[in-house]
Amino acid sequence: MFEFITVRELYELVFNADHIEKDNIEYVELQGWVKTNRDNGSLGFIEFNDGTYFKNAQLVYFKDSFKDYDTLSKYGTGTALTVMGKLVFTPDAKQPFEIQIKEVRLEGECASDYPMQKKRHSFEYLREIPHLRVRANTFNAVFRIRSVLSMAIHEFFQSQGFVYVHTPLLTGITCEGDDMFHVVTGSNSKEYDSYFNKKTLLSGSGQIHVEAFALAFRDVYTFGPTFRSEKSNTRTHASEFWMIEPEIAFADLEDDMNLIEDCIKFCIDYCMNNAKEEMEFFNKMIDTTLFERLNHVLNSEFKRLEYTEAIELLKKAVANGTKFENDNIEWGMDLESEHERYITEKVINGPVFLINYPKEIKSFYMKNNADGKTVAACDLLVPGVGELVGGSQREDNYDILEEKMVSSGLDMKDYGWYLDLRKYGGCSHAGFGIGFERFVMYITGMQNIRDVLPFPRTYKNLEF
Repeated sequence: MFEFITVRELYELVFNADHIEKDNIEYVELQGWVKTNRDNGSLGFIEFNDGTYFKNAQLVYFKDSFKDYDTLSKYGTGTALTVMGKLVFTPDAKQPFEIQIKEVRLEGECASDYPMQKKRHSFEYLREIPHLRVRANTFNAVFRIRSVLSMAIHEFFQSQGFVYVHTPLLTGITCEGDDMFHVVTGSNSKEYDSYFNKKTLLSGSGQIHVEAFALAFRDVYTFGPTFRSEKSNTRTHASEFWMIEPEIAFADLEDDMNLIEDCIKFCIDYCMNNAKEEMEFFNKMIDTTLFERLNHVLNSEFKRLEYTEAIELLKKAVANGTKFENDNIEWGMDLESEHERYITEKVINGPVFLINYPKEIKSFYMKNNADGKTVAACDLLVPGVGELVGGSQREDNYDILEEKMVSSGLDMKDYGWYLDLRKYGGCSHAGFGIGFERFVMYITGMQNIRDVLPFPRTYKNLEF
């Protein structure tokens, strides 16, 4: 009798079970796809994967005992099969077990022009076939990590009593600038669409809406897709991406930074422990310094550095001969990635929160500091990337927030409800945002956001 089993279960059986339990399973049935098929004339080997585990199972078939040997030997990469065979443990071999094939059922042939043959393909080429690239080792690992990291986010916040809020994707307001997609129906050519009878946008952030829930549940988070219409084709920009945005009531900037540190460390540790095979692959094949970087973050205390002090350090670096593409360092500038990486990699040599930015370069909702020049904002900078997380304490003073909104040119008819949150039992609160894809890139060592999105949407690219 053949017992259905997955490749993951086979590896768990080999590594976790005792010999008595192993002996209870002799004949198994698997369903999956051929990765490679090698025939030496009298003996054939198939690398076989069913999507449940990063490693393959080895299938063996013998010409003198398998009647359909010649047919099976012609099944190419990508062919879908159901396989029945004898499970043989091979503890002294490179592969801890093999399946000696007894029966095979063809589930789906794979055409000879299948583009995912056993050879190295460039990431650029694979971006042209996103519906197939997930079958390549790198992308199989990427999207397993994406799944595991999603679970880490939810486990972290749920374990601390946060409420998960689904904020709207259709909105009439913005909180992060004017690069927004407008939503219309049919061939409507009006400035706004008649469906909602007002200008309608795809949300660029769930923050403003989730603040309302923080003032009822105290600790909340939203985690979902967001959209920006920046006409940019850099390796870190996409038109559709996901954001993690927690909000905590009765909290200040220090509370916010402590939560960020705990969250980042938890998620890194979770991926290291729950996707070991994939993480080892990334450390070996994508970035040989990956484990060193991630463990450095896990074992570091995240420092704090004033924006004003960072500007002085950058000025000093330029004076001492350090070359930046933008050498014009002055207070009030919005730091670029090269400046952020210098601070975290050369000055701090570890993670650092850059805090208290000039209010002119930050959003209206951030709380004014007592100096009248800066706001209680933070950016977490990490080696190898620069900015990974942005957060702030929110402005909780009604009059100050109203003044900032008016001076920012916001239409108070659309934002009046946001002011209500300060009018009806408002309190100090804070929050932050993590670009999920950027986090995936950091944890895997992947260098382009197009390679961590299943079907990337970027400027002038919407092909799938």
